[in-house]
Amino acid sequence: MQRTRLTTLAATVATATLLLAACGGSSETATESAAPAVSAATTAAPAEGGAAAGEPIVIGMPIAQSGPAGIADHKDCWNGAILAQETVNANGGVNGRPIELNVTDIDILTPEGITAGFQKLTGDGVSALVSPFVIIPPPALDVAAAYGAPYMSGDTNIDAQNIRAGDPAKYGNYFVDPAETYYGSGFVTFLSQLKDSGKWTPKNNKVDIVRGDTAYNQNIAQATIDAIAASEGAWELGEVIDITAGTKDWSPVLQKLAANDAGAIMIDHWIGAELASFSQQFAAAPVDGSLVYLQYGPSQPEYLEIAGDSAEGFVWGTVIGTGNTSAEDKAFRAAYQSKFGVDDKTMGLVYPAWCYDMVNVLANAWANADPADFAAVNAFIAANPTNGVTGHLDFANGATPIYPTVETDPAKGVTHYFYQVQDGRHTVISPEIDAEASFAAAPWMK
Repeated sequence: MQRTRLTTLAATVATATLLLAACGGSSETATESAAPAVSAATTAAPAEGGAAAGEPIVIGMPIAQSGPAGIADHKDCWNGAILAQETVNANGGVNGRPIELNVTDIDILTPEGITAGFQKLTGDGVSALVSPFVIIPPPALDVAAAYGAPYMSGDTNIDAQNIRAGDPAKYGNYFVDPAETYYGSGFVTFLSQLKDSGKWTPKNNKVDIVRGDTAYNQNIAQATIDAIAASEGAWELGEVIDITAGTKDWSPVLQKLAANDAGAIMIDHWIGAELASFSQQFAAAPVDGSLVYLQYGPSQPEYLEIAGDSAEGFVWGTVIGTGNTSAEDKAFRAAYQSKFGVDDKTMGLVYPAWCYDMVNVLANAWANADPADFAAVNAFIAANPTNGVTGHLDFANGATPIYPTVETDPAKGVTHYFYQVQDGRHTVISPEIDAEASFAAAPWMK
């Protein structure tokens, strides 16, 4: 394992000063300690003035850098945390104290690797843990619970959330995004809304599911099946086709999809490079007229880089994403792209914003509670919802709510975005209030 200590740059893009302030509960202290708001949704850093120079507050980040999976998403998370860290520090830090990141490599695929990575950081005495995800959450939850510091995660895992709900006294320091099951229920809702809008007329009501082999993908598939069954005949389950990670030859899958000729196809798989390979092979031998949805993997920068023109027309979604219509969305994108030398086509759209938000949630809590008092910090996070790039972050029950699948008011949850590749870039097409463009018929649908 290696440790990386990241120092503050002299300046950060001015439009990146989009940190969080408490929006409810006992938030008076947070409001008093914050700079004037820069928008209705976010506020500037917890302290004004020059760069922070006090004793650092250290965030531990278990980031996959050398393993076989997760590197793109983990790098996106690391980048988002760097941007938040530098912005906080450039604006005076947290009560004069700078934030530092202690980053260690981690094997996210084995219990032993996950335990070792988290124990390395807790052994270093960090004040919080920020992780994009691990494939097997229980070992991470147990190390974090024993340590007690806030554990901010993007696990998107219903099983981990159930563990927390079963013993909130033990796991009350675990704060996480909405569960993967919303990919399933949200997808069926998206299909219904798109059909009802008149922007898409499905050739039939059948839905095929290509199911990955992780528990995560199994949960998504089951949630989709359940939502189809609950649609009272509006949608019909076609075939569930199982695949394994590492799939390169998609021809057997494509043959089954062609034979089934479903109106909608869900590729329930999370690895961007493999979804890019599917897109290339599907574009060469498409199922005419079918809407094709790829689970969140296209958010990873390599998807568009590998898929190229073949990506055009594919739809994908994420329960924690980055919009492009509000001033806050645009400012975050501009700051991130300037900092890391990317553009709209190559910027990750999931974990940069989520981990940026998580660092800012911590900064806001530390402005109001002693970072060394883990119980007080955890209690503050749970009691004080905040607004971030990904939406409204309410950790009262551990996992923040989601809009529009559960919450009908966008001000009460993080946004479940749907994108379509249009003219070579990821374009928000849903929810309607955040849409950059309408759904467009894919090349194989015309």
